[in-house]
Amino acid sequence: MSRLATSFILGYHGCDKAIAEKAVRDGADILQSDKDYDWLGPGAYFWESDPLRALEWAKWKKDKGDYKEPSVIGAVIDLRHCLDLVSREDIEILKAAHDSFKQVRKKAGLTMPKNSNPRGAKDKDRVLRYLDCAVFRHLHQIMEILERDEASVQSFDTVRGMFAEGGKVYPGSGLHKKSHVQIAVRNPSCIKGLFYPLNSN
Repeated sequence: MSRLATSFILGYHGCDKAIAEKAVRDGADILQSDKDYDWLGPGAYFWESDPLRALEWAKWKKDKGDYKEPSVIGAVIDLRHCLDLVSREDIEILKAAHDSFKQVRKKAGLTMPKNSNPRGAKDKDRVLRYLDCAVFRHLHQIMEILERDEASVQSFDTVRGMFAEGGKVYPGSGLHKKSHVQIAVRNPSCIKGLFYPLNSN
């Protein structure tokens, strides 16, 4: 996206209240996620324009015992050099990365990772995105190598993806209850400011 225009968006991050206070009050960095099943690969994750979804996620983390008190912080994010998966051009970049990753795995005699669900999950969304995350990591490695060798190539600062998630909004609908746009911020300097959204905590 940023190859064509500068784009500022508002993103919302669900977290524990203690983390939120450190980030907003003290300017602490948002924690970067680097799990093997992250949907958009490594980065600090935000829900675009959706503080309610961020709060739902934080409450879910509390129910799992991960958070003591769910909270949401908002961020002004400059997408900069963004791998925007709503763009046809950037989808083709990701597809090429998958083809390259597949060749590397084959040469090494390794099987491809697969997206899956936790055991016992009834959901069909395959929320553990092992394959997708591995492809993103592979793409970022390629970009970092190219950036070192060619001045015209730049690594991605952010990744933006749209996801249809959850059950149908109503019977026969093509829309899903938890559909969202997510941002993974790889470059912390893209976060220009943090704030508490109104009526979200």
